[in-house]
This record gives sequence, structure tokens and C-alpha cells, in this order.
Amino acid sequence: MKITRSEVEHVARLARLALQDDELDTLTGQMDAILGYVEKLNELKTEGITPTSHAVPMENAFRPDEVKPSLGVERALANAPDAAAGCFKVPKVIE
Repeated sequence: MKITRSEVEHVARLARLALQDDELDTLTGQMDAILGYVEKLNELKTEGITPTSHAVPMENAFRPDEVKPSLGVERALANAPDAAAGCFKVPKVIE
């Protein structure tokens, strides 16, 4: 076993989790399986492989900026529940 029940209890205490005995047993088994899988991944030969952040090449998806006519104050405020002096009027949230 790569992780013990006492280590799981310690981590749970640090995370302020109150776990029952059956939950501790379940988590100990699950965390042991996870650590076993990570250990298996460490066996892979990765020398000479360039680290990547994505499996496929990523490109910027932004469109070019184009000048277009704006919406206009009257149209923007047309469906506003309340407006004053060309602005949206909202309830006060800070006292």
C-alpha cells in the first residue's frame, strides 16, 4: 500500500473533513489506486519528448477588430427597467 489510513486521516484533518470509518477505508483504497497509477506513469520513457500544455496545437481564435456602428443610447436603454440621464439606474447595493 502506498498510503496508509493514518495518512488519509491526517489529510482529512488538514482539510477539516469529518469522515466516518467506512469513508476513511474507501478513500484509503481510492487514493492508493490513484498513487499506484501515478507510479505506473512514472515508468514511461519520456526522455527527448518536448513538454506540451495541449495535445493538439492551439491557435488564437480571436477575430480581427472591425469598426462598426454602435448600438446607441436610446436602443440600449429601450428595455431597461429604469434609466436616468442616459444611464442604467440600478438599486443601491452598498450602504
